[in-house]
Amino acid sequence: MITIYHNPKCGTSRNVLAEIEAAGIQPTIIRYLDTPLSKDALKQLVREMAVPVRAILRERGTPYEELDLGNAKWSDDALLDFVVAHPILLNRPIVTSPLGAKLCRPVETVHSLLPTKG
Repeated sequence: MITIYHNPKCGTSRNVLAEIEAAGIQPTIIRYLDTPLSKDALKQLVREMAVPVRAILRERGTPYEELDLGNAKWSDDALLDFVVAHPILLNRPIVTSPLGAKLCRPVETVHSLLPTKG
């Protein structure tokens, strides 16, 4: 089972989805702007990805600067609260599979999450 946290307006997200589908997989698609993730779901994603919370934040085209999120004063917990309040802050696309979870930038990153044929 593969899940993509997807923004259809994002070219990279569309290309990652196309790569998954080209591998013959119909993933679960979570349009996180339409159905925002809970704080617990975000915490789980960060755990699965084994990255710092800041690694899932998107700066461009978001209120990142306006909210001063680059400031070290914000705890991981506070940063997750900001993502819950402003889902556009979640970088995309994030893909989870039985092989792991990753932010798939660049697009080719998704290949390590897809099962090999054979």
